Amino acid sequence: MSEPQPPTKDQLDAYIRTRLVLAGFDLALLSELPDPDSGAPTRSQVLASLRSFVDSTPGAMSQWSPAGQKPEYAQQASAPLLYPSIMEAWTETAGE
Repeated sequence: MSEPQPPTKDQLDAYIRTRLVLAGFDLALLSELPDPDSGAPTRSQVLASLRSFVDSTPGAMSQWSPAGQKPEYAQQASAPLLYPSIMEAWTETAGE
């Protein structure tokens, strides 16, 4: 089986543009030319920054797994509790 190839620049740009549209952000609102008065980033600067983020960060985040005996059950086993003291009283683990 061959190793998956990293996405190309065009594929990353398409992914980023799609995610921005789904989030309700119109990239066309940004200028193509730099504006020294406002300091607002250009479209190409935003895409370059987001491309760098998407290219590096999600891989590291996808390796994270919460504590648990098996990764597929880790979230169910370590679910956050709204009121831990009540849960401890019900399960008789308070005062240990």
